[in-house]
Amino acid sequence: MTLIYDEVMATTVVDLPLSYSDTESILYALSVGLGRHPLGPKELPYVYEHGTPLRTVPTFASVLVPDMFPPDLGWDFSQVLHSEQRMHLYRPLPAAADLLINKRIVGAFDWGPRNGAVILFEAEGRLASDDTVLFTLGSTVMARGDGGFGGPMGKGPKPHRAPRREPDLSCDFETRKDQALLFRLTGDRNPLHVDSALAAKAGFAAPILHGMCTYGIACHAILKTICDYDYTLIAGFEARFSAPVLPGDTIRTDMWQDGNVISFRCTVKGRNSVVLRNGKCTLTV
Repeated sequence: MTLIYDEVMATTVVDLPLSYSDTESILYALSVGLGRHPLGPKELPYVYEHGTPLRTVPTFASVLVPDMFPPDLGWDFSQVLHSEQRMHLYRPLPAAADLLINKRIVGAFDWGPRNGAVILFEAEGRLASDDTVLFTLGSTVMARGDGGFGGPMGKGPKPHRAPRREPDLSCDFETRKDQALLFRLTGDRNPLHVDSALAAKAGFAAPILHGMCTYGIACHAILKTICDYDYTLIAGFEARFSAPVLPGDTIRTDMWQDGNVISFRCTVKGRNSVVLRNGKCTLTV
């Protein structure tokens, strides 16, 4: 199979019904590290539905769209690499909701047989009850085995650049050895994150953590340090995936605040490996 440009660009899904409950909201919060201190009054509202209204981690929206990257697109799915993720929230996510999802491909760029192809995906989530838009998502994917399909040249959105100064603050989170086993329950069952033999074939010493989990941990860091756990303050979140994380690694999120824009970068302590770069979190105020 090969990518066919006109067919790729015509790939759309309209009004896909999707429902989630507070169980999924709590599971996502746990999977990106909230609730490690069960008696902590600021994290408890994200993992306990009684007493106060349940809060939702803003990046929970990023795992709500099923099959964001359809395996039957005509590409070599084994060579697909999720390279960037973008999210915009128009209002805080409710703890439970019935949604309608629209999905489409907004760009397919041919970088040649040696360099692969770049595919841009977008999705929108709306409340089924009144069509209110809750969020939009954008993803950039490298199809490393599909260059030369005859599409146009082009690039994805311009990456955000962090200021050239020392970080204003940093936050360390130690991931659990079983973090990938927990995060996969939010929707990504790729065996690369579980199966040691498959991970070895892909060139990894062990199963790696989901990039989207690292993305959520970065959000957790900003939620904790700058937002004081006020989830309503985060309206936008974007980053580029640059290196793998192994479950058990400690992720350091460096942050620079300029008005309502938080630039951020994630590294693995001890390996000095940058795992998320070009991070940008937009605050509502």
